[in-house]
Amino acid sequence: MSASSKFLAVGLAGALGVTGAVLGGVPAAAHDGRHDGGRGSPVTAELPKVPTMTGSGGAVSSVDPLASQVGIDVLERGGNAADAAVAMAATLGVTEPYSAGIGGGGFFVHYDARTGEVSTIDGRETAPATYTEDEFVGTDGEPLDFETVVRSGKSVGVPGTLATWEVAAEEFGTMDLHRLLRPAERIAHRGFVVDENFQKQTAENAEKFRLFPESAELFLRDGEAPEVGTVFRNRDLARTYHTIRHRGTEAFYEGSIAAAIVDESREPTTAEGVDVLGGEMTAEDISSYEAVPGEPTHTDYRGLDVYGMGLPSSGGITVAETLNLLEAYDERTGTGLSEVSETQYLHRFAEATATAFADRNRWIGDVEGVEGVEGVPVEELTSQEFADERACLFDPAAAQDRPIPFGEPDGDYAECGTSGARQPEPAGGVSTTHLNVADRWGNVVSYTLTIEQTGGSGITVPDHGFLLNNELTDFNFAPLTPGVPDPNLPGPGKKPRSSMSPTIVLKDGEPWMSVGTPGGATIITTVGQIITGHVDRDLALVDAVAAPRLSSRNGASAGADLGLAESATGAELGALGHELTDLEWIGNASAIRILGHDRFVAAAETERGFGGSAMVVRPER
Repeated sequence: MSASSKFLAVGLAGALGVTGAVLGGVPAAAHDGRHDGGRGSPVTAELPKVPTMTGSGGAVSSVDPLASQVGIDVLERGGNAADAAVAMAATLGVTEPYSAGIGGGGFFVHYDARTGEVSTIDGRETAPATYTEDEFVGTDGEPLDFETVVRSGKSVGVPGTLATWEVAAEEFGTMDLHRLLRPAERIAHRGFVVDENFQKQTAENAEKFRLFPESAELFLRDGEAPEVGTVFRNRDLARTYHTIRHRGTEAFYEGSIAAAIVDESREPTTAEGVDVLGGEMTAEDISSYEAVPGEPTHTDYRGLDVYGMGLPSSGGITVAETLNLLEAYDERTGTGLSEVSETQYLHRFAEATATAFADRNRWIGDVEGVEGVEGVPVEELTSQEFADERACLFDPAAAQDRPIPFGEPDGDYAECGTSGARQPEPAGGVSTTHLNVADRWGNVVSYTLTIEQTGGSGITVPDHGFLLNNELTDFNFAPLTPGVPDPNLPGPGKKPRSSMSPTIVLKDGEPWMSVGTPGGATIITTVGQIITGHVDRDLALVDAVAAPRLSSRNGASAGADLGLAESATGAELGALGHELTDLEWIGNASAIRILGHDRFVAAAETERGFGGSAMVVRPER
């Protein structure tokens, strides 16, 4: 057992109903308010962040050491990958409340060792039944201000996270929600130590939280972010988890919690003098919500089977097209991706992602039942034949003009066929969180969950301790291009297009890798770069996660982090015509390599988000 595992094993075993209690000293600066309980209450112990670990018995990786530790404890006590994933996600709702929680949604990808099948759960939020394609257009005919909609009830979709947990536990797990939510409930009740990432994200959201008294009281201390090293407790969320554990998910989707969500989204409680837009969610909207089991996307890459999330996510489709384009570039140039320089590798990668995003923005969305819009051509978008046609535009010596026109995935592929329009890059958020689990029986989970932007809508459900999402701002507010059908406009009961890309890779029919990340639209480019970095550039998994990232999404410029834009490689990319924007961090990824024979390598960030957390049940010495 790792040092961190020993540190909390007894306490979280108790949280799972086995034995013991998690105790630790409360720092002198701990805050005690309405949500925090009395002074001297035990606090969940702080754990170190370890970016990579190799060993046996099962593995987890996430952004947060408490969540990872909960997952390890579930695996140690006989739970499988699905059990651990649900318990970890519930914990992230406590420790990463600005990125995930029961007020949001997500996508769950699962490999079943018994059947050898990969399947998915769609837990994406839905629009109210009254929404129309003009929902985010003002009386002047112009799109509403993006940030105004974010900080309002109008941005809130019907949450799907809890329904996802229920389906995952019932379909794939061995433990019920009563048991799996208990560790998170206990952590919320006893508190955890504020780290740099929590403090930073709180400070970045302080202005938004001040608009909503419930959020300000819960997350701020005298109007400011809590200090690093102090204790944060969320007794309201602990009580909400307790209610769900004992009354079931019906309490959330049909009972008192549902009523509180509907009331607060329709008429958000705001600070004096603050007016925000109200939403239209009804009790029927939330009671009729279902998390939907489904089939993954699939493509072959270098002999590996890459499975991702299907609609309404664009993640699996766009990652697949990116990988297919890279193989097509190899064919056109006669030189493999593993043989070129770092600059040429990133040039190829940027051209592939920009081209795939051109097709994503035109063709992908929740279009079922939308009048005048045909279904999404998933099979064609993920086909090698379509990528081969699109690859004709690639030039090793120069970047294509942005935006790149979209292609026609019609099944009739010429040597070079790109006749579509050039479309602008849509707006979007950059938050979310991701976790991976692999158990000793061979089951694997890759799960990305979100409340959209960091801090979501900023609206906390009174007396329940969780933020509501702003997921509906993932819709395009107006058509991207006049005269061109837009698959991602709002509509009744529709789900906004997502970029979440939880991915499971198989080799010879056996699980080989799980990977994912937060980051809005940059999720797609990050997942693609980690896969190619590990597969084609021979980077160790943790190095593939930690490498500087380039995110080219068919906009005027490409994001680059960790100094890439100012490096010699960045200058060479500039000479090829790539305009780079220097960013601090792109994403906060995590991954697991399954080595076979009950051995695993877990990997997380070394720097982004102040580091992530990789753990295995039995570390190798």
